[in-house]
Amino acid sequence: MRTICVLLAFSLICFLPALVYGQAVKVDNEFVHQTFGKEFTLVPEIGAMVGDMDGDGVEDVVIAARCKNPLLDQAEHEYTVLDPYYTFYGYGDPKITMSFGDDNPARKGLVVLVIHGNGPETWRSATPKAKFVIINQPYRTLTVRKMRLGKKPLMAIYTEEGNDLSESSALYFDGKKYKYEPMGSSMQ
Repeated sequence: MRTICVLLAFSLICFLPALVYGQAVKVDNEFVHQTFGKEFTLVPEIGAMVGDMDGDGVEDVVIAARCKNPLLDQAEHEYTVLDPYYTFYGYGDPKITMSFGDDNPARKGLVVLVIHGNGPETWRSATPKAKFVIINQPYRTLTVRKMRLGKKPLMAIYTEEGNDLSESSALYFDGKKYKYEPMGSSMQ
């Protein structure tokens, strides 16, 4: 009986973090302003999700937000601005591709904020491991779940792109930066 209790406790400890990943968490505009600057506002319809995006075993957070110019607060709030979407298509310098924004007002200024957690406070830490602002990623919804890249499973940000073809894509961390992977259109 004691062995069964120990095995049950061990299983719960091992699998509990896996159950939390991809779950929505409470993040508000005040947190976004403190962490990334006053230029950013939370997109409440999508919100924030957690997952181990960099594979270090520490919980990270992914936040849907809007921003007019993410480069303004980059030095003060110590984050990196990336454009994996246009990098995939050949040119991803954020200083230039920021002007490639979407003409649709509903998608204008959408960004994805990612905080890589550090220590026991994870992504809530005063000094996170890294912070990223991903621009020009067209999305209608975001979800965090595992994907398989080759033989290696890793956490990714799945996006339902906000275009007429209902395409989907994934953003994953390669150890240095986020990369874009198109996943095709829906079967409907």
